[in-house]
Amino acid sequence: MKSSRRSLLPRAVVLLSGGLDSATTLYFARKKGFRCFCLIFDYGQRHKKEIGSAVKIAQDAGASYKIIKISLPWQGSALLDKRIKISRGKKGIPNTYVPGRNIIFLSFALSYAEAIGAGAIFIGAHIQDYSGYPDCRPQFYQAFGRVISTGTKSGVEKKEIRIITPLINKGKAEIIRLGENLGVPFALTRSCYEGASRPCGRCDSCYFRARGFKEAGIIDPALNI
Repeated sequence: MKSSRRSLLPRAVVLLSGGLDSATTLYFARKKGFRCFCLIFDYGQRHKKEIGSAVKIAQDAGASYKIIKISLPWQGSALLDKRIKISRGKKGIPNTYVPGRNIIFLSFALSYAEAIGAGAIFIGAHIQDYSGYPDCRPQFYQAFGRVISTGTKSGVEKKEIRIITPLINKGKAEIIRLGENLGVPFALTRSCYEGASRPCGRCDSCYFRARGFKEAGIIDPALNI
């Protein structure tokens, strides 16, 4: 009976990286009554341990998931080329920007959503991201929404597929408080760009995560693993 009720829920594709933002987005979508189908990308990133974290998070949330392996042989990012030292605290677009990454991810998510009849795609971009990454800005998601309406069968047939960015105007501390209220298993999440067994504590991702937990007044459980 429980399985039958679950099958009647509206479907959503969730982009799940294994970090706390995407995990919070998954639990938000679940709370809103969506049956979640997660896409986890293995794109050659140096912080590949996040893939295992994403799998555990999807399993904890009771969501189905697929790991999509893609190749970006031209690299062009410190996350793809270990010879490039990860920049820290740099203004402007950081060298951890991966060319066209969210366009690529959303294209996969859109294809998946159309194939399974999902009416929504959730992604955990937020205000801190779009200060440095151009493919995390609200204007970008609005533009991609127009791509969906004009360039897909769903769009032509007026079957809406929405891009939902529930964290877009939230800072890291707000996201952590939201995740805490939603029961997000923060201990399973990984944020470090370096990909070591423990967070480096120096990269921008580690810095903003640590500051967010401090401002939220919550101890980061991932540090005790």
